[in-house]
This record gives sequence, structure tokens and C-alpha cells, in this order.
Amino acid sequence: MSLFGKKKEETTSCCGGNCDAENMAKAECAKSEGANVKILGSGCAKCNQLETAAKSALQQLGMDTTVDHVTDFSQIAAYGVMTTPALVVDGKVVSYGKVLKAEEVVRILQKVRS
Repeated sequence: MSLFGKKKEETTSCCGGNCDAENMAKAECAKSEGANVKILGSGCAKCNQLETAAKSALQQLGMDTTVDHVTDFSQIAAYGVMTTPALVVDGKVVSYGKVLKAEEVVRILQKVRS
């Protein structure tokens, strides 16, 4: 029994070991297609209104992107959001605590993607 033995070397990759050609191609394709958009909220009327506005904004911009609706409070808290609904674009919280109109979402998406 050795207390001061050599440590095993752990190898980790930047993406959790999924760096094969297919996954890298999917990531590049997602970058060129459009923004990664999420709505954070419990599923209340305001959250649904923000989701509708985000979908409308994406359609106006011609971006082929799905809108994910996150309702799990632990995932919402991981973003540091305490007031919903919130809009997340490419992993960054860009709005929280209010329902945006489609035109406002369009401006945000244009600003984030430029």
C-alpha cells in the first residue's frame, strides 16, 4: 500500500470525449444555421408569449433554429436567473423578467449574431 504512489493520468477532452468527425460537423453546422435559443420559465402564460415572440423573430430573420423551453428550476438557476421568463441566446442570458416583443427579439438576435 503506497500513500505517495504515482497518480493515474486522467485524460479529458474539451467536449467530454465526443470529438469525432460527425459531432464536430454537427457543431459547425449549428453555428452556420443560426443561434441556439432557449426560453427559461415554468411554462406560464408569459413564458409562452416570449417563446412565441422568439419563434416569430427567428422566422422574420430566416433562421432555421428550434427554440428550447427549459422548465427545470435547477437548470434555470444554473444560468443565474431568478426572474422568469428569460431569453438565452448562444448560452448567454440576454433578457429576463419581461416578455419581449418579436421586434425586440429580432434586434437582440441581430446584435448577438453580428
